Amino acid sequence: MRLTLSLSDNPATTLVERAIMEFRSARPVVIDGAEGSALVIGVEDLDEARAAEIGAVAGSHAHLVLPAARLRRLGLEREGPGRVALPVVERARVETLALKVDGRIDAPVRPIDTLDEEALELARLSLVLPAVVVVPLAKGIAIDPSVVRVLGEAVRGYRRARAADLSIVSRAPVPLDGAPTSEFVVFRGGEGLRDQVAIVIGKPDLSKPVAVRLHSACLTGDLFGSLKCDCGDQLRETVRFMAQTEGGILLYLDQEGRGNGIANKIRAYKLQSQGYDTYDADEVLGFEADQRRFDFAAVMLKALGVGKVRLMTNNPEKIAALGQAGLEVTSDHRVLGRPTAENVSYLAAKRDRAGHYIDLEGMLACQSKD
Repeated sequence: MRLTLSLSDNPATTLVERAIMEFRSARPVVIDGAEGSALVIGVEDLDEARAAEIGAVAGSHAHLVLPAARLRRLGLEREGPGRVALPVVERARVETLALKVDGRIDAPVRPIDTLDEEALELARLSLVLPAVVVVPLAKGIAIDPSVVRVLGEAVRGYRRARAADLSIVSRAPVPLDGAPTSEFVVFRGGEGLRDQVAIVIGKPDLSKPVAVRLHSACLTGDLFGSLKCDCGDQLRETVRFMAQTEGGILLYLDQEGRGNGIANKIRAYKLQSQGYDTYDADEVLGFEADQRRFDFAAVMLKALGVGKVRLMTNNPEKIAALGQAGLEVTSDHRVLGRPTAENVSYLAAKRDRAGHYIDLEGMLACQSKD
């Protein structure tokens, strides 16, 4: 009798993680769906040689899947994604449709199917540009066995599965400047292949509402003091406040660039330097206003014994998300950074377009008095 050794508690989820790494490495993946299979590849690093290879497999049956945000930038109002036929897989045309600022739609856009949506979700999970070349596969076609195959259903359910599978992998006291009684607690899961960190500051009383901040990582602001945002100020102000009061918990979440990843964030910064605001820049790249989810943050807090929170945020979405996840948000409090010449338009866009609670005029008035 031959025994099969499984190295995974959930093989389908493990295959999604392998597919994510393939996508990030610009290699194709096969998605097996309920109604068929497709070879899919992201457009980010699609060069002439790879386009020719994909074209040879596709014949004339490939298509490009684009999200609604990108289609709007191409001149077509859409509420959902769409697909454009690629009779020939031409790198230059794909790049124009998926990325060029002056790109315009050049062919009919048709509704997507389930496989197309699963391919887009794989791109989002991989933190690459949300645009995918899809090649439907005829039954019986031979595919190189080294190509990773993944179930479409597993791709769709991946975020939910990983949020439920969060676990603490390490923790230790880490004294901070101004907050010497602090502990770092590292979780694995939530956003998949990345670790998430809870910083317990002081000795918060978990039987009472706990001061909490969900802080999405910002390499440029948190670490390097970028003047384009207020993230670093918010981070340090939160730690200072918690250390000087009754303590609290700061969740440092790996969600760079509102969930788009550092590469796409820097692409958006380049567009901002050309006059786009933070949300228009993301839309040019194919992203909606905010890709982040906060359900796994609630799981982290519950694992730490928190049931009621005093949430430190300017973002109404975070308040709603924790409530929907079963935590009681007893109050919410503003966390404001310094307005600068470089970030004032960014703060105004967050207030006006995403409904953030930012009294920009009051901040500027206080600054002028100082």
